[in-house]
Amino acid sequence: MSPSIPSEIHLLLDSAGALIVFQEKGATWAGVLAFSSEDNAREFCRISNLDAAEIAALSTDDQPAVASLIASIKRRAIRNLLLDLDYRTGACTQIDFEGDSFGAVAPRQFTPPARH
Repeated sequence: MSPSIPSEIHLLLDSAGALIVFQEKGATWAGVLAFSSEDNAREFCRISNLDAAEIAALSTDDQPAVASLIASIKRRAIRNLLLDLDYRTGACTQIDFEGDSFGAVAPRQFTPPARH
């Protein structure tokens, strides 16, 4: 079974209200960090020691809100959404942007951080 887009996503915001993104070392593009639940978002922040100021929820059925989000972030070399990134393993679901909507959904594997 292929991954799917949840009915609501939870986005991490920094203290200035900007979306928090993830960019793999050497990559030219970044992805917006999003989570299928607020608990998953909080767990990511805890494990990664990320100091997110806020978690904002967005209904994926709200097409005008999705279109506005995608339009605002595409200008910043961000081309996808990384859903439920597991900080320990690097596994997540990549959701590409197609126009002003969510597009292809596929598993993605990043190199996990080195353990010290």
